Parts: sequence; structure tokens; C-alpha cells
Amino acid sequence: MNGQIVFDPLLPWAIIAVMAALALLGTGLALWRGLSGWALRFLAAVVLVGALAQPSYQIEDRAPLSDIVLMLVDETASQKLGDRVGVTDNAADTLQTRLDARPNTEVRRITVGDGEGDAGTLLMTALSNALAEEPRGRIAGILLLSDGRLHDLERAPDLPAPMHLLMTGREEDWDRRLIVRNAPAFAILGEEVELTLRIEDSGAAPGDARTDILISVDGAEPDRFSVPIGEDLNLPITLPHGGLNVIEFTVPEADGELTDRNNTALIQINGVRDRLRVLLVSGEPHAGGRTWRNLLKSDSSVDLVHFTILRPPEKQDGVPVNELSLIAFPTRELFLDKINDFDLIIFDRYKRRGILPAIYLDNVRNYVEQGGAVLVAAGPDFASADSIYRSPLADVLPAEPTARVVEEGYRPEVTYLGQRHPVTSGLTGSEEWGRWLRQIEVEPIKGDVVMSGVDERPLLVLDRVGEGRVALLASDHAWLWSRGYEGGGPQLELLRRLAHWMMKEPELEEEALWAEPAGQSMRIIRRTLNEFVGDVIVTTPDGEDVRVPLTEVSPGRYEALYDGPEIGLYQLEENALSAVVGLGPAAPREFIQTIASGAALAPVIAETRGGILRLEEGLPSVRDVRPGRPASGRGWVGLTPREAYETLDVRQTPLAPEWLVLLLAAGLIVGAWLREGRS
Repeated sequence: MNGQIVFDPLLPWAIIAVMAALALLGTGLALWRGLSGWALRFLAAVVLVGALAQPSYQIEDRAPLSDIVLMLVDETASQKLGDRVGVTDNAADTLQTRLDARPNTEVRRITVGDGEGDAGTLLMTALSNALAEEPRGRIAGILLLSDGRLHDLERAPDLPAPMHLLMTGREEDWDRRLIVRNAPAFAILGEEVELTLRIEDSGAAPGDARTDILISVDGAEPDRFSVPIGEDLNLPITLPHGGLNVIEFTVPEADGELTDRNNTALIQINGVRDRLRVLLVSGEPHAGGRTWRNLLKSDSSVDLVHFTILRPPEKQDGVPVNELSLIAFPTRELFLDKINDFDLIIFDRYKRRGILPAIYLDNVRNYVEQGGAVLVAAGPDFASADSIYRSPLADVLPAEPTARVVEEGYRPEVTYLGQRHPVTSGLTGSEEWGRWLRQIEVEPIKGDVVMSGVDERPLLVLDRVGEGRVALLASDHAWLWSRGYEGGGPQLELLRRLAHWMMKEPELEEEALWAEPAGQSMRIIRRTLNEFVGDVIVTTPDGEDVRVPLTEVSPGRYEALYDGPEIGLYQLEENALSAVVGLGPAAPREFIQTIASGAALAPVIAETRGGILRLEEGLPSVRDVRPGRPASGRGWVGLTPREAYETLDVRQTPLAPEWLVLLLAAGLIVGAWLREGRS
């Protein structure tokens, strides 16, 4: 029960104040004039003004409410280092028991796990959510059992009670960390790219000046180097191949180090070509030559050298050479000295005319065997006696002309093998493609026939020769598609894929195994020309082998989804193919700072006059403190009792009933009148 006097004024307080002032003024005037009833008049005014304030005696029937203590237990990844898990659990259980034994106290125990993705420790977010669910007037204190490393300090709420950090970790803890300061996502093949690394010691480190670092590319045997600690390391690296390059840096674990989870960094860099150098050798001008030129010139990353034979040796028209506007082409420089500078050589309807001696064409053959690429777009000349096939290039070409030229309309079709080949897979809808009107009949010798024409004769044949690649397109009518003849077809896409396959772009390899990472999961992709593939063996960062079966999602393409159990480098292997992929961030946020510290939370805790205490010094006792007083000391933390209650019933009794007010006011006024009248 609780009693107090309350007021329920009949008029606004301002008006009542004005009336009280007038009453005082009147009383003062009566006193100044010497009226003997001024005291009775004053009492009458007090009774009337008090009646307007309408005082009552209020009695409340209250039920006390318990105090609430919020206890947040940090169970994120950094809290699993050393003996922090055991220390935290023991402290939380003991505190729970002590607080449950306190009268009028309830405990809300809240577990804080790792944030979604790589968000880290969201301690203040969890605290804000907990405060939103509880009456702030009942919060007596907040206890944080954590290492103090949080990543959402900016979301700290306005706290209604003292907050204390009971910190895990030990004074002698130390850790060594590998930091990647600069790593590009893309790099140009053949050019050096500079990475910036740094190795730092934190905590009670032993003071080593140098340490070893292991560098591995695509899971190969690592190279070991000795590097200084506490200095930026600028490492020049040249990517070994196009596509995804996975570079792993590892610092060996030192004795006494808190964890080695931040001793490894994975960097994934895509290797791209700076400029693609293409040599286009055209025979007699024709409509298809412009198609090739437009295709190659439309790509800003292609440097094109176009060699067109406009005046062959047999063309003798009597015009002096010094009067011609044609420029003598540097054939010797191109085909002997500079041939290895080109990524692709295209022979478009070229035939032997004495312009390029046999030694030049033999050099082209060597160029292919040593890793170059040649594409032959055949026209009628390919079936003639002057065919480029009747040259040293015959050793590398995948098909032999029969000397027959088929002049009839037909629709190119993707063969069964072509549906699985990356150059032609997905090029569906051939029944809607426009027709071509000429095809050179060839007999395949080797390689893969991925497109066919008249009566299923080979139209596009691809082959690997030595280290290089060769393609033969047995028609010079691909340009009809670019003109939209009878609806056209996917000419640009076909020729683009063909050119990129010949230049060994990784995404167009026939036999390939790779993975696309997404967070801590990956999509494993296997492409093949074979009918069946085996399971992929996934080697996890801790050395465990897992067999993952694949499912065919399209002709020649097999996929599987795999969730990695931990962050790190995974190796994939299927038959003779292998690949590596890194899952998770290069530097997990939970392991960037591992030494326990209360520096980040200190300003927030100071505002509530709370404290930061180490659990290794013992579990503090719990005391009651008054609001605004220091809430922590050596070996103890304080809670502020809130004395909250719930009102069950309210009863009000007027202090001056209406009849009593009327009687008192009338009596005092009449008494004043009689006294003054008698005087």
C-alpha cells in the first residue's frame, strides 16, 4: 500500500494562480486599510483556492516487480580460442546461480553467435534486440561475457542500467597474423602485379624479428621465404595462366601462438589478356572478308593486322610499281620474325600464289605445334590444286579436301559431339537458321566435327596439334548470317567462341573442372566430351577427402553443390583434372583481432559507470548500488535495484468535501463581516 496527496484542479493552474494572487492582493489591501477581519478573509480565500485545486488522498495497491539482469554470452568464433569456451561457460553458469539466488531478480541469458556471412560479433545488435523486448524500468544491470572484440559498436543503444564486461582471454596471450593489404581482382597475363602483405604480432609476443612464409599457386608445392615481421612486403607476381589463379600465403604456426586461423590468406586473381594480336590473311576480296574484319575490329581488346592480296604476281597490267598506291606488305617480318607475337592467324580463302613461300608456311606449322592457333576459312580455292592444303600446313590441318565444291542451300547443324563442345554448345534452334549456299567437301583426318552441312558432311572441324590449336571452317558463306539472309543465325557468337577457343580461353576448354565459390559454398562444374564422368574428390583444408557425385545439367556439363565445412583452400580432382578454390573471406573477420581487449567498449561502459574485469582474476561478486553511483570496483560489479511495481488498485478520498468547503468559506466570510461591522 502507498498513500499520497494528489490534485485534480477544476480550472487550469494558471487561472488558479491568478485567483490566488488576487486573493493575496485583496488581503494586503485590507491589512493596509486596517480592517480587523483581514485574517478571516485570507483564510476564506485559502479555502476557496484550495477547493479549486481539488486535493485528494490517493491510496495505491501495488505489486512489486522483479529486477531484470541481461547476461549476454559471446559464443562467436574468436571465443573458441584457447580455453575461452570453458571459462565463459563456467562463469555464465556460476553467475546464473548467484543471480537466481538474489531476491526479486530475474536473469535473461542471451547467446550471441557468429553474424551471418562474415559479419563478425554483433554484440550491440543482440543487446538492442534484448532491450526492445523488456521494460527498461526493470533493467537492473547488463553483463557481457566476451573477449571484447565486437563489430557493431556503432549500434550501441542508450543503456538504462550499469553495463559490465567480464572479459575472457589471458594477459600472456599473443598472436601472429598475416594481412593482405593490396591484392587486385584482375591481372594481365605476362605482366607483373604487385601484392602487399604484412605480418604482425599482437599481444605479449616474443619479439621475433623474422619468420618464414610459404607461397603456393593453384595448390602446387609451396616455396618458402624468410621475411621480416611488422613491415609491408611488396611481392611482384606474374600469373601463370588465364582464368582464376588461386595464390595461398601461409605463415607457419609459432610456439605459444593463440591461433593459426589467421596465418593463411587466399588471393584469387583472374588472369586476362591485355591485347589479343590477330593476323588475318585474306585471298581475293569477297563479302566474307569484311565479316571477319568487322568481328575482330569490334573488340577493343584485339589488335588486328590484315593482309589482303590485291595484286598477285600473275596480274601484270603494266602499271609501274612507283605509281601504285599499294603498300608492300612486310611478309618476311610477319611470318619469320614476328610470328610468335600473334595469338591467332586466320587464313580466309587463301590459296598458294607465290606470295608466301613454303618456308613461311612451314614456319606457321611450327608456330602451331609450339602453341599458336590457326583458323582456315575455306572457299573454293581450298578444293583447287593451289589449295593451302598442298603446303606444309597439311601436317596440322584436321581435314583433307576432296576437290569437290557443293553449290546448294543447306542449314548448318550442330552435331551430337558439337552439343557437348563449348564452342557450339547451346547454339540451338538450327531449324530457324538461314541457309548457307556453298560447302567445300572435306574428309576428316583427326579432330572433332562439331558442325555439319550438306548430307551431314563436316562443316566445322576442331583439333589440337602439339601445344597449339587448329580449326577448319569448310565454307565461306558464314557472312550470310550477318546479313540476315533467311533470318540469319548466331554468326557473331559462333565466330567469337571459335576465336576464343583457339586462343585458349579457360572458359572454353573441352575438358575442364572448376568451381564457383559463393561464401562458404561452391558450385562444382565439370565439362567433358565424354558420356560419363566420375565423382569429384574434394580435399578439405584439414586434409579430409570427400567424394561428390555430379549430375548432368546439359550435354557435356555436370554440376554439384557443395557446402564447405570451414574456411580455406579446397582441392578438386576428377580423373586427370584438378582445380583449387578458396571458400570464405581472405581474412575472416573474427580472426582479424584475436587478443581480448575492452578498449572498444570502454567509452560505452564508462557512461553507465560500469567496469571491465578479467575472468582470469576470478569471478566478481555482485552488489547493489544506488543510481548514479560507481557500479564496479576491485573484485565486484554492481546492479541498480529498480523497485519497479505494478499498480493493482487505486482509491481516492477528497480532503475537503463540497459541504465542508461551503461551510468553511461562508463561515469565514461572515465572521470577517461581523468583526469589521462591530468595529
